[in-house]
Amino acid sequence: MELLKVFITLFILQALCISPRSMQAAAKNSKLFQEYIGAQFNNVKFSDVPINPDVEFHFILAFAIDYSSPSTPSNFPTNGKFNIFWDEQYLTPAHVSSIKSRHSNVKVRLSLGGATVGSKLVYFKPSSVDSWFHLDGIDVDYKQFRDDPDTFTHCIGRLITTLKKNGVISYASIAPYDDDQAQSHYKALWRSYGHLIDYYFEEQSSNYEGGKVLVSFLSHENGGLAPNKGLLYCL
Repeated sequence: MELLKVFITLFILQALCISPRSMQAAAKNSKLFQEYIGAQFNNVKFSDVPINPDVEFHFILAFAIDYSSPSTPSNFPTNGKFNIFWDEQYLTPAHVSSIKSRHSNVKVRLSLGGATVGSKLVYFKPSSVDSWFHLDGIDVDYKQFRDDPDTFTHCIGRLITTLKKNGVISYASIAPYDDDQAQSHYKALWRSYGHLIDYYFEEQSSNYEGGKVLVSFLSHENGGLAPNKGLLYCL
């Protein structure tokens, strides 16, 4: 746990310390598949997932959340200091490096936010906008908010801008939740920083014009579109 905290700290610090360098566009074609991994703690490793060499394949580590670590008795917001909430035993920086070295079409990014910590809702609630490991990008996935759209836009927009400017990430995506409050925050972010956001999900295509659309489906036992049906619609 301590080792991975160091890596995630270095990831954020890189945005402030390293020299800028130019980056190429994230996706070269429309053949893109993305997989959230780690949130269910079911011992799934990168190597367990079949990877088609003919598509661009993105793993999304779910999630990094600015709340106290999972080992603390009660969780509380940590104001932009992110802790690891994915299955860190099987998804380490070494595993990221290994899967990328074996598959040239694989990229790995970090998802910020998520819906819950344990049984508690996760809120975007910074106390200050200024407090704000082999990865390629970030995915913004906040679902609940206790601050205004302008604060969300300023915090997340500055983060994406700095990470891209300093060459820490080459692309960013957002996962806007179909909720009026969430839409007001993500639309504000899109208006100011849409030119820096590379992907969003298909359901919101009418709200976020000009970006690249991602189709999403679920495959777990609680519902959603199963792979044996969903993949037929993607061929």
